[in-house]
Amino acid sequence: MIDKNSTKEEVLEAVKQDGCALEYASDELRNDREVVMEAVKQDGCALQCASDDLRNDRDVVLAAVKQDWCALTHASEELKGDKDVVLAAVKCYGDALKFASKALKGDRDVVLAAVRQDGHALGYASKALRGDKEVVLAAVRQEGYALEYASKALRGDKEVVLAAVKQREWALKYASEGLKKDRGFIVKAAKCMSDDSLYKIITDFMHEFL
Repeated sequence: MIDKNSTKEEVLEAVKQDGCALEYASDELRNDREVVMEAVKQDGCALQCASDDLRNDRDVVLAAVKQDWCALTHASEELKGDKDVVLAAVKCYGDALKFASKALKGDRDVVLAAVRQDGHALGYASKALRGDKEVVLAAVRQEGYALEYASKALRGDKEVVLAAVKQREWALKYASEGLKKDRGFIVKAAKCMSDDSLYKIITDFMHEFL
């Protein structure tokens, strides 16, 4: 086990085995770029133990988020607004979008990358992008329940809702009231579902058929 008196060589050896061993290093070594880079390559979340200066070092943070998307939460506010850094994180796990800057939550490329990895990331997107049909389609095709986060208009869009239902049958519960009352649409949506789901769907949305 290293401590604040350990040499750079000892700390380097330790973080190569366990990145979070950086926690026990001296303040000087937590600010040593070589040591911190080795630590985050082994465990991205070791970034939380780095100095403020190195949590604002683009190369160090990129290495960290590529190893573990959660490292984005420990990055400087400036780098949470760096498109390349955030893209690297959301490509690992879409939910990393929640740690991005407000500006990047409204960046179409970043949000598309996030929802293609995890549709639920749509919930962190800007209001404008939750009303962007291409973005919402990408989200619901990955995770049907992402329909919950779509704009009111797109929850009433037949193409979007059908795409969601094909991925998750019960995503239909997030459709607009207008679509739920559209007999023809419900029949079409039901054709995308398993037999076990069909009766419940008709009971919930088409009780007049029974």
